Amino acid sequence: METGTRGLSEAGKRRLRDVLAQYVDSGKVPGVVALVGYGDETYVEALGTMQHGGGAPMRRDTIFRMASTSKPVSVAAAMVLLDECRLRLDDAVQEWLPELADRQVLKQIDSPLDDTVPARRPITVRDVLTSTVGIGMDMTSLGTPIMNAVFEQGLTPNLPEPMPEPDEWMRRLGALPLMHQPGERWQYHISNDLLGVLVARVTGQSFEAFLRDRIFDPLGMNDTGFHVPAEKIDRLPTLYAPDPQTGEFHAWDEPVDGRWSKPPAFEGGGGGLVSTADDYHAYFRMLLNGGMHGNERILSRPAVELMTTNRLSPEVQAARHAMAVDNVHISHGQGQHGGWGFGMAVRTFRGDYAPIGQFGWDGGSGTSTYADPHNHLTGILLTQLGASVPTPIHLMHDFWTTLYQSIDN
Repeated sequence: METGTRGLSEAGKRRLRDVLAQYVDSGKVPGVVALVGYGDETYVEALGTMQHGGGAPMRRDTIFRMASTSKPVSVAAAMVLLDECRLRLDDAVQEWLPELADRQVLKQIDSPLDDTVPARRPITVRDVLTSTVGIGMDMTSLGTPIMNAVFEQGLTPNLPEPMPEPDEWMRRLGALPLMHQPGERWQYHISNDLLGVLVARVTGQSFEAFLRDRIFDPLGMNDTGFHVPAEKIDRLPTLYAPDPQTGEFHAWDEPVDGRWSKPPAFEGGGGGLVSTADDYHAYFRMLLNGGMHGNERILSRPAVELMTTNRLSPEVQAARHAMAVDNVHISHGQGQHGGWGFGMAVRTFRGDYAPIGQFGWDGGSGTSTYADPHNHLTGILLTQLGASVPTPIHLMHDFWTTLYQSIDN
């Protein structure tokens, strides 16, 4: 453990370690890496093991599957293109994504796929960045024809079946109607994967190559990418998805010959990244510094401000709010932030210990990554436990509750 973290009390750090240790020692979580950046200081805990029931110890440089915490990072590629005027917020994306031209929209969310009306306008870059393209993951509409088609066409990550390569993915997406008119409703995930295809077609590079050139390498994020190379595979833990009824641990993805052991056909900005606590700390610290990393500018200050402030009205994100607040028996309180920027949640009301203005997101593989401009604080919590049970969500809440008590200023 590093010591002397300015602003975090010694008693608070001990309490934070105790909270993490309780989850590990009880066997609920195999291992955890937690990093807190406060001002210029960093505090890290690495507890437990890489596998359930034993194995190599967790380390600070353990590589984790970031799941949906990929979203706040991958969106930076689009912000670079906005800064350079290679994209504009209200450009119609059909110039680069012709599969999305001339959209049809379902008359109702549960309509047959051919019961449609024409879209009132084209899908724009702004729609992609705010997750309002008109189609996405809608957990309140499971069982409808359109959601069934989304799953059947492999448009979302569906272990163990990988997503198709980008052009085929776009062809399948373009064959479906939209659920809502463009800009009308926030919907999860698909927009974030769509963003990667857009960036690749605008730049003529793969999504990962552009991210590496413009974000990862300048920030020193050397362990971040869409797969783990063979020489680092020993740093990737097994990912578990416990049985929701019994709690029995089931391996969801193994390191060797697993989903992330080789380059994927589809580089998914919505949930495909692997990374480490220090890599993510570098990224979120850059955002807190208004786009600067040392003396190098990665993003413009206005781009960062646009990403990290709320972009949506309550009406547009009503479905997200309902999922978080009206279905807490499912969400376990995850997602109660009030706002959404580009690729990340933004707190617009004080619903728990975190202040207004905190931004970031959580991942279904047991990851939680946020930055807090008010306190100039970053927090990175990484586990290898899928949210098939409430345990990783409870750990996230307890981590942040305890962390905010530890600030001594």
